[in-house]
Amino acid sequence: MANPLEKIQALDAIEKEIILCIQSAGNALQELSKEKPSQKNAENHTSQFLKSVNSIENKLSDQINYLLQVSTTSAHEGSGYASAKVLQMAWHRMHNVRHRIKELEDAGNKHAKKQSQNMSLSNNLQR
Repeated sequence: MANPLEKIQALDAIEKEIILCIQSAGNALQELSKEKPSQKNAENHTSQFLKSVNSIENKLSDQINYLLQVSTTSAHEGSGYASAKVLQMAWHRMHNVRHRIKELEDAGNKHAKKQSQNMSLSNNLQR
């Protein structure tokens, strides 16, 4: 997996290229708005704009493909809230199970004690 810092730097470079692309478009429009525009300058600015658009498109496609690959092949690691909530609920369930087991043990012991007392009474009555 790529280093997150590298991915941020790549996005920053794309952002800078978008700024240059907009500047190229502005320069081309500025040249065309002149009273006597230079066809060569307008073509150069337009060519630079189109190259930038293609480059930006390719780089953004690479970033999107990376995100698609990461999102479908690995678990999300951004937030621990869901995991913490699952853990908390598991602890609650475990506590409830232990409490219920204790209640059942107590009831079983109580029942065994009563049964033992009944057996003692029954034995005493038979004598």
